[in-house]
Amino acid sequence: MRTEPFLTPDNMDEKTQGWIEDIGRLARPRPDLVVERSRCALLVVDMLRYFAHPEGRVYLPSTAAVIPRISVILEDWRRWGGTVVFTRHCHTGPDDLGMLGRFFSDYIRCGERDSEIIEELSPKAGEPVLRKTTYDSFCGTDLEEYLRDRGTEQVVITGVLTQMCCETTARSAFVRGFEVYVPADALTTSSEELHLGSLRSMATSCAVITSVDAICGGLA
Repeated sequence: MRTEPFLTPDNMDEKTQGWIEDIGRLARPRPDLVVERSRCALLVVDMLRYFAHPEGRVYLPSTAAVIPRISVILEDWRRWGGTVVFTRHCHTGPDDLGMLGRFFSDYIRCGERDSEIIEELSPKAGEPVLRKTTYDSFCGTDLEEYLRDRGTEQVVITGVLTQMCCETTARSAFVRGFEVYVPADALTTSSEELHLGSLRSMATSCAVITSVDAICGGLA
């Protein structure tokens, strides 16, 4: 996978503002959809060494810019005791690859170091880590049941890759009846073209595109 360092800590604020303004020209405001602490869960999708560590096999340079933003929203969620769920994409072998095995030449192996969640975002005790084997965080996992048991009606989606696991999870959450919120500065992928294209697509169909500051500053 060809990766571009399109996002850096220095340009993050400018880029995020530009993306949100761009999306605002495509998608109408949805004032009735507001993040509420008591019924919202934070999903941290696949922030693994494979993608988010300089030694990872498919390192995404832009993760260096989003890791601090995910850390901010994660610590905010923990501070008020909110529901946090991590996903960890990995495979036990060729038999559980499905279409991914026909589409890609490499895969994340469960026993390797690249399959571990990066240290900066390590789950705390009691925070579930759900293993998945495809883009959709709900497919083949207990995610929906876990959220329903806690009265969750909203999800905030962060992580990687924007147009793959994050967008698929957003659409899956939407069709299951969850309100979906995506902070544009808390997820990333291999190029700005793919990132912005995915944000645009989600904004017009299944998610409210926002920012970490807007979520943390506007929680009810």
